[in-house]
Amino acid sequence: MSNTVTLQVSVIMEKRLVRQGRWTVANWEAVGTVPYDPAGGIRRKHLVRDGEESQQYLWSGFPLRLYRDGAENYWYNLAGSSPSLYVLCHEDPEGNVEPFAVTVNHDEASAGMEGDDRVYATAIPVEVYQKIEQFVVQHYVPKEKKVRKRKNWSEDKPA
Repeated sequence: MSNTVTLQVSVIMEKRLVRQGRWTVANWEAVGTVPYDPAGGIRRKHLVRDGEESQQYLWSGFPLRLYRDGAENYWYNLAGSSPSLYVLCHEDPEGNVEPFAVTVNHDEASAGMEGDDRVYATAIPVEVYQKIEQFVVQHYVPKEKKVRKRKNWSEDKPA
């Protein structure tokens, strides 16, 4: 396995219209991610379900890149209570969102939240989880904890 791995994933986004006072606004949510890319790496939006109150779209063409120097971050994500893929989205003035990246790196997701991006967490599909886990096992070596010797201050007292 090389120092970087790229997996292709697609994102399922759901749009619901919600009443807020006198207005109806769009509320978006990332429903999930799938290890599937029907567009062959080209960013595309497909309507997959059109209901009265909501629509679901399959956004395809997202590379999930794993880098050797991020292996520790991926390990913490996988070892946590809720392993997640993070979907980073831009929001336009009308309240519509458009995904632009998918990551397993919590630090990248946090950086997106600090900016103007919307970030959604989704469960990691089993096939993707296994590939991330395999990458982490190959590239992450936990650092040994160093035990610091404490100085005996009582020996320093002048006689």
